[in-house]
Amino acid sequence: MKRSLLPLNALRAFDAAARHMSFKMAADDLSVTPAAISQQIRSLEDFLGVELFRRSNRSLILTEAAQLSLAPLKEAFDRMEEAVDIIADTKHTNVIKVSVSPSFASKWLVPRLASYYERRPQAIVKISASMSLTDFSADDVDLAIRYGAGDYPGLHAEEILRETVFPVCSPDLLASNKPLSEPADLLAHTLIHDDSFSDDDTAPNWPMWLKAAGIAVVDGLPAIHFNTHSLAIEAAVMGRGVALARSAIAAEDLKAGRLVKPFGEEMPVAFAHYIVCPADKLKSERIQDFTDWLNDEAKRDTAGD
Repeated sequence: MKRSLLPLNALRAFDAAARHMSFKMAADDLSVTPAAISQQIRSLEDFLGVELFRRSNRSLILTEAAQLSLAPLKEAFDRMEEAVDIIADTKHTNVIKVSVSPSFASKWLVPRLASYYERRPQAIVKISASMSLTDFSADDVDLAIRYGAGDYPGLHAEEILRETVFPVCSPDLLASNKPLSEPADLLAHTLIHDDSFSDDDTAPNWPMWLKAAGIAVVDGLPAIHFNTHSLAIEAAVMGRGVALARSAIAAEDLKAGRLVKPFGEEMPVAFAHYIVCPADKLKSERIQDFTDWLNDEAKRDTAGD
């Protein structure tokens, strides 16, 4: 049967009457009279050519045909309610829910949000700072920004920002009595480690950078370890040692003069920042607009380099 021919009002009356097993209670549910319910049921029976109710001792009894139709009819109305709720939510909300690592949130995303609000003044961005992988089937998240190799099976993964890594320290540390003019001088300083990707041998770290710079790593070097990159950067800002910084995370502190690069050696890495989400999410105008803004900001960073 074509959708255009479906007697929706009569089906609603039948659904209500079958749920309550009472025309009067169905009428109260739908804010109509019992006579209107009775008329709708009669018209539906005439339309289908099948009896739906039998009366026995002033009570209603569902026919076999009616009983068989109840489950799919209930499911159909539930799905229609769900569709209407989705449309209503889309119409009345400008909320974007983003999962992002704490470091990228505090050092890159949050400082740039003002430009997004200039673009969409009515928007509400809800940031969930987490290193955990997002389960889009269970978590209330629209999209995630993740730092990695881009392997996110079953999800849309779009690279937005690739980084380099390099040593950084505070200006005061650079001006101290310990030289820091070439990579070999690092061995006399406390090295600040980011252990957030310690289980991944391909993630950038101090041993990898020192080896690329031709410096033999020795045991027993002074070190401080943190489980987020932003904490490692903050320790460097406070003069606690030299951190191996990721370019995007350190950019604002370098620009403000809170950090300096003691020498120019930078190392490209295989990791990058990705927008990750189910492909269907990109059908939403507000989600697509936010991803466009993220790309614009990342391109601005790249152009600034």
